[in-house]
Amino acid sequence: MIISLFDLYKIGIGPSSSHTVGPMWAANRFLHALQAAGKLNDTARVGVCLYGSLALTGHGHATDTAILLGLAGEVPDEVDPDRIDDIVTDIRTRQRLKLFGKHEIRFIESRDLLFLTDERLPGHANGMRFTAWDAENETLLSEVYYSTGGGFVAREDELEGEHIGRDSNVNPPFPFSSAKQLLDICRITGMRIADVVLENEKAFTEEERIRPGLFRIWGAMQGSIRRGCSTDGVLPGGLNVTRRAHKLYNEMIHRPEAALKDPLSVLDWVNIYALAVNEENAAGGRVVTAPTNGAAGVIPAVLAYYDRFCPGADEEGIITFLATAGAIGMLIKHNASISAAEVGCQGEVGAACSMAAAGLVAAMGGSNEQAENAAEIGMEHNLGLTCDPVNGLVQVPCIERNTMGAMKAINAARLALKGDGTHMVSLDEVIETMRQTGLDMQEKYKETAEGGLAVNVVEC
Repeated sequence: MIISLFDLYKIGIGPSSSHTVGPMWAANRFLHALQAAGKLNDTARVGVCLYGSLALTGHGHATDTAILLGLAGEVPDEVDPDRIDDIVTDIRTRQRLKLFGKHEIRFIESRDLLFLTDERLPGHANGMRFTAWDAENETLLSEVYYSTGGGFVAREDELEGEHIGRDSNVNPPFPFSSAKQLLDICRITGMRIADVVLENEKAFTEEERIRPGLFRIWGAMQGSIRRGCSTDGVLPGGLNVTRRAHKLYNEMIHRPEAALKDPLSVLDWVNIYALAVNEENAAGGRVVTAPTNGAAGVIPAVLAYYDRFCPGADEEGIITFLATAGAIGMLIKHNASISAAEVGCQGEVGAACSMAAAGLVAAMGGSNEQAENAAEIGMEHNLGLTCDPVNGLVQVPCIERNTMGAMKAINAARLALKGDGTHMVSLDEVIETMRQTGLDMQEKYKETAEGGLAVNVVEC
């Protein structure tokens, strides 16, 4: 399966790509389906049922807010984060909701938005059912959607070809479904991994829009870093987690001479970048799914490290980084999962670490084989990583976990660059191992807040 880079990297809002971005897109798609069927104006009531992980951690992941926004006509990449509270408060106060922002209906949240924590739909852990009724309580339309990670959404009948609306019937010139196939293509054509991905992207996106689009993604990542470094206070949700990026950033810029004493101070900057992005994500701010919101800080932190600390860094390197990392993300998504509700956090921070490691090697001039080696190292040393968010919030351990993922990615890249690309375990083998590990992992460790730190951390 080849997907667009701009489906893999999506600009959206926090705190979760699977529990916030995905449900918002699902609500939007349901409205489009109602409208296409000519039934939007006949709708008197809409009901939404959430299942599995969406029901168990949806309150902490702002799934309820996402559903309300989506039904109101908002979409993740365009909604103004500063207006979200006002929009949702108005709906809840008046118990009225304007579908698509124009057709108003009665909406009683306790009746019309249900968290069914004891039920699960068969297709995926993140299931939801949307139903519309007319004034006589006759069903106009009922559809099941699954949020499969990274903001990807599939209707029940299209689960095998999950998408968010982009044409999935394209024929890219260099299709690949394994790292071996990708490396073989590169050997035969003499192309870099990034070149293959960029050529394939032309099947999805007009050529003249690809590079500006990737720089827009990088700009959004930088924006998340800037906002995170300039904002202090306590994160919402009740855990009273204090934002740290702002304080650490100020310490670094006000004591620049400290860098002369500590050769590892560059790693402090990497920590700051990752913290900044994931604190923004936890606060519901603007971030890029890379490949998910829960892991949104890893790739920006490593790419900022490349841009600001690596000799010879340039714009071409940024494009190479994002395209190469994208190839790894596509392989992981196709052959395993990027959904923590499906395979644990190894599918989120583990995937982001693997992607960032390969991207950094490629941007620094490494070979295709070295990039594949770096991706393998990054994923191998995240195998078995659980998803156990305390209180169902994308804060503990998620924020710090992104700093560790970024550090592992940089180290994986450095290890791979010291070698010639040959290694014992292939990327394909480690991705398959991750998939199998995810299948074996108990459900309580897969974004349910029913195991691990989520039950062992005592809330004060």
